[in-house]
Amino acid sequence: MTIINPKSNYGTVSIVGVGLIGASLGLALKKAGVVTKVLGVGRSKENLDQAQKMAAIDGVVDLVEAAKQSEVIVLCMPVAQMRAAFEVIEPHLEPRTMITDAGSTKGDVILAAKEVLGKKVCQFVPAHPIAGGAQHGASAAKVDLFQGKQTIICPLQENSPEDIALIIGFWESVGSAVKKIGSVQHDAIYAAVSHLPHLLSYALMASVLNSEDADQKLGHVGAGFKDFTRIAASSPEMWRDICLGNRAAILKELDQYLLIVTHMRKLIAEGDGAGLEKLFNQASKARQDLDGA
Repeated sequence: MTIINPKSNYGTVSIVGVGLIGASLGLALKKAGVVTKVLGVGRSKENLDQAQKMAAIDGVVDLVEAAKQSEVIVLCMPVAQMRAAFEVIEPHLEPRTMITDAGSTKGDVILAAKEVLGKKVCQFVPAHPIAGGAQHGASAAKVDLFQGKQTIICPLQENSPEDIALIIGFWESVGSAVKKIGSVQHDAIYAAVSHLPHLLSYALMASVLNSEDADQKLGHVGAGFKDFTRIAASSPEMWRDICLGNRAAILKELDQYLLIVTHMRKLIAEGDGAGLEKLFNQASKARQDLDGA
């Protein structure tokens, strides 16, 4: 049985990376009344100022001070930056402090945490809120971003049941429905249903941009094209890191996708309308079933 909010107050929470996810988390934690203070850590003064102006954070600190002052640290930066963050945090990490994250890949982040934190890795409970949007930066933050959305946690063998319950409660406090799965399963699943779609969205935009008549094409786009490519407006830095961090699983899904596309090309080239319609019917029904789920 899941323990909901085992603590009524998580004390001082430091959010490292106050973009869409980080700033939304700060707003949601403060609205829920489960924190004493929210501190922000980041690279961009402009973005940190924006987060403070909109009351997503109460102050700005560096990583060392975040480690010294916080009961909970949440890493919301691109996944390739997390190893360096662990390296700065580790010497100053208090025994009372828990770390969680919002990264879209888990295997690479967990490996970095184990190598850098050593015995202190028991204080890290990996997480992935399945929430986001096409825009990025603190200005895109929404207080209800996590409401009714899943957050996946991938507990480590080193985590105590009490610490897992604490982090489950932390994410539930902002409206998330928390689900536990293993990190390998997580990375395989999200390579298919999140990482590949973003890759394809970027690819379609790149394909049109590289056309000789790109301006003409982009001048005549409709709702379908805009819907399909909406997520290509997401943070390029974040998605670069996700593609490299979950490389093996993404390549497996991409290879399978290329087989389907090659098969569709063959059906079109051969004028096989029945074959195309059969494939489209299968995909259409499955997509309609998703809306009814």
